[in-house]
Amino acid sequence: MIARCLPCTRWEELRATGNARASLLSWFSSVPSVSSVLNAVVFALGVAAGTTAAAQQPIRIGEISSYSAVPAFTIPYRNDWELAVEEINAADGVLRRKLEVVSRDDDGKPDDATRHASELLASHKVDLLAGTFLSNVGLAVSDIARRNKVVFVAAEPLTDALVWEQGNRYTFRLRPSTYMQAAMLAEEAAKLPARRWVTLAPNYEYGQSAVASFKELLKAKRPDVEFVGEQWPALGKLEAGATVQALSAAKPDAILNVTFGADLTKFVREGNLRGLFEDRAVVSMLSGEPEYLDPLKDETPVGWIVTGYPWEQIKLPAHEKFVQAYEKRFKDTPRLGSVVGYTTFMAIAEGLKKAGSTDSEKLIKAFRGLEVRSVFGPITFRAIDQQSTLGAFVGKLDLEGRKGVMVDWRYADGKDYMPPDAVVRKKRPAEAMR
Repeated sequence: MIARCLPCTRWEELRATGNARASLLSWFSSVPSVSSVLNAVVFALGVAAGTTAAAQQPIRIGEISSYSAVPAFTIPYRNDWELAVEEINAADGVLRRKLEVVSRDDDGKPDDATRHASELLASHKVDLLAGTFLSNVGLAVSDIARRNKVVFVAAEPLTDALVWEQGNRYTFRLRPSTYMQAAMLAEEAAKLPARRWVTLAPNYEYGQSAVASFKELLKAKRPDVEFVGEQWPALGKLEAGATVQALSAAKPDAILNVTFGADLTKFVREGNLRGLFEDRAVVSMLSGEPEYLDPLKDETPVGWIVTGYPWEQIKLPAHEKFVQAYEKRFKDTPRLGSVVGYTTFMAIAEGLKKAGSTDSEKLIKAFRGLEVRSVFGPITFRAIDQQSTLGAFVGKLDLEGRKGVMVDWRYADGKDYMPPDAVVRKKRPAEAMR
């Protein structure tokens, strides 16, 4: 049944009296003034326009990473978060709003990252923060997120402190932590006959955290092992000759390496030259990732036990689709950074959908226990420490022609390498678990 307007109904009532002139005059007196009608229409349109404008306002994400400092990882990372955002927006965005990313380069410096994060929040009014690569930079941005009560989805920084000792309610982390990857490697290292170990790691938060976790986890499995030497070069400033000489002098049975990038290349080259790796086991974090493996070419040390990403060998349908999309768009092969960028922003989209809002408290509730489909399979952001269960591939290095590859690899599911809740409760501030 269609509702009739009141003036129309009144006109029909008056016309029924038979006096057309009187009816017409009386009808005009019953109709609201033109200005009143116009005002009502304008008001209604204004409300509708305001509602539409609010719905169309983009969701702004402030993204920060070390693009100029570590381009091998962060450029592929940026490529694929851009691809993820395009896919999300092409599917009508999130909550019927487009995602808009305001990106900044921290140059690998915590002070720059802090300045950028503050500017993104104050000037660009971003709804949440994302990204970062280096562990010390991630901790700096996490503190800004805490102080401003805004959610921060950390993509890459691996330090355990990010979700434990310095963890807070607002920070969630995607990649498997140093503890998780150290646990994967310690599992393999415990099978070796080696008793005397030395370590090599960059002297900042990530390296310190990785070595501490590996020592703790390996000793728990093999009380007979001892660590007889350690080297701590500044990030990006490895003096390869002196370092290799010092490690060799300790006469180790095995080596834990945590360097990456240019430092890794220099270490491998000098170690090969001086025979450091002959008849010695080497366990190495991240070294199987294409970002760091590809530059080694035919210098790739055969037999190293590593965490990495054998992208060309993974036959999961979701991963194959992901690889095809990356190659088509960028005319290049993906790196692990590509996976991290894509998954980070897909996780953000899922968190926003579940929250139904950009409100920080609603986002925290939504992200705790959030399930996301990654290209490696389903992952979950564990509620107790806000760490995702994304895993890593563990295998050995080998040479295929003049190219380094991973062989004998397996996917280590992150959920199997997390500490029990009781351990987390001792390490994580009570306020962060509220």
